[in-house]
Amino acid sequence: MRETPRSQETAGDNRSEPPQPRPGRALAHTTGASCSGTPHRSDGRPPHTPRGARQPDHLGRPGTTPPVPGRPAVFLAIVVLAVLTWQVLVEGPLARLDERVSRELVDLVPRHVSELGADLGNMTVALPVLACAMAYAAWRGRRAQALFAGLSMALVPLLVIPLKAWTARPGPLEPWAVGYYPSGHTATAMVAYVGAAFLVSNRLLPVAAVLTTLTGAGLILRGYHWPLDVLASLALCLPLLRWPVVAARYGRPSRSATDDPEQR
Repeated sequence: MRETPRSQETAGDNRSEPPQPRPGRALAHTTGASCSGTPHRSDGRPPHTPRGARQPDHLGRPGTTPPVPGRPAVFLAIVVLAVLTWQVLVEGPLARLDERVSRELVDLVPRHVSELGADLGNMTVALPVLACAMAYAAWRGRRAQALFAGLSMALVPLLVIPLKAWTARPGPLEPWAVGYYPSGHTATAMVAYVGAAFLVSNRLLPVAAVLTTLTGAGLILRGYHWPLDVLASLALCLPLLRWPVVAARYGRPSRSATDDPEQR
């Protein structure tokens, strides 16, 4: 019967040496350990966990949504809207200051310039932009996002019109007319342009912010609205722009949407 070969170490050799690492085992973990944040696998594949296998969304970031307003920002916007509405109703010091500032700003620039900015909030201008973005998102398979963007725009008149009727604020140049608070043009521009940017690409968010700012500035400089009318519309519409969070929760993009290189 063949015996298993034993070590050549003699009984008198009492030297103890530390165990030597196996070259094969060390090489198996070298690839993963050499890079920060890389899973420790020798084959370079992601770990078999839901976090590792999670695919990026249509914006190219793993499991994230667009940079929508957070809950603290939404809460602050509601508080600002409540304070502004209270001041307008009681004709408080903030409303009186608003009227003095508006008189200094009206016609500060040529009217044809301010009218160009104000016209950006017209439904005939802003709604087609959002409609094109919704069609693009639906074509890319993001029907839930397109639906929620359209619903947010539909909520604009449902929120603005009752506030106009309740406050009955007269306009800067037409004191006999009422219903100027808040600004419907500013609300339309904000929800349409920012929503379109969410649907197409985050790179367009600065453009949407500029278009919304130009709309509000044009309305103030032309004398169509008081500054508080514009500020109240911004605060009113900020919660409506959280629709990407709801869409990400209740609607998942299709494979064609996640593989879209233009969104990354």
